[in-house]
Amino acid sequence: MALNFKHSKLGLGTNKVGGHNLFDNLKDQDGYDLLRAGIDAGITLLDTAFVYGLGRSEEIIGDVIQDYDRSKLVIATKAAQDPAHELQLTNQPEFLIQSVDEALKRLKTDYLDIFYIHFPDQKTDKRVAVAALQEIKKAGKIRAIGLSNFSLAEIKEANQDGYVDIVEDYYSLAHRDAEANEWAYLKENQIDFVPYFPLESGLLTGRYGISDRDKFSRLTDETFNKAIHGLDVLKEIANNHQVTITHIVLAWYMANPNISHVIPGARDAAQAKDLAKALMIQLSEAEYQKIDDTFK
Repeated sequence: MALNFKHSKLGLGTNKVGGHNLFDNLKDQDGYDLLRAGIDAGITLLDTAFVYGLGRSEEIIGDVIQDYDRSKLVIATKAAQDPAHELQLTNQPEFLIQSVDEALKRLKTDYLDIFYIHFPDQKTDKRVAVAALQEIKKAGKIRAIGLSNFSLAEIKEANQDGYVDIVEDYYSLAHRDAEANEWAYLKENQIDFVPYFPLESGLLTGRYGISDRDKFSRLTDETFNKAIHGLDVLKEIANNHQVTITHIVLAWYMANPNISHVIPGARDAAQAKDLAKALMIQLSEAEYQKIDDTFK
């Protein structure tokens, strides 16, 4: 395993922290407040990226973590978009090395728990890119080498020397392609897996219904309909635990042995604090299996 997560498997995705280039009407203060609320509620992993505000998300996180015990936090960031070339994707070793150094400055820390290559480019030898990160890892600047949005073939190319520790990819109860496409290889090579879009842009919170099909173009008709019908099962289990559907979905991911940690996003302090309630939920084996079967 890439890291020993001593605390919880629940993290925060922070694209709404300083991500002014991605979302409208964001306020920096909301980002500061939600980070503090999340950490205070027991969330110890913060997942960010350079492209979230072109470094602003990292800067806000860097400010906040000065008030906490750094050793008890897991900080993950990503880079691939080159600001010197109109954010074109690059995995060149020199760029990755520079990106790590610049992220460390913005985050005001001397090491990153995880550094991901955010997206693959079409030119760089992935083995060479990861080898450069391995040297940085040996120097103590990063603890784990990650890949994000890589296909299985690209993961294999990057991992020829066995240096890849963790993979982040699109996965949710409503979109389970990674189980068939990646998980066997990841397990065989002791590579951790982190899903993004775990709440499927709100679909798995119960906020949407059958009439909202057009909002979920990432899903096929079959997977969308299955998710809509599956919400009834989630609601029943949520009622039994006196929590929300969102909490049950997050609890399912945390109970899944194939998932290292889960990183739902929050927009404000109230949402971050609410997400942390999932830490208190223990699904029974029967509940876990019922959810698993319903969404397969």
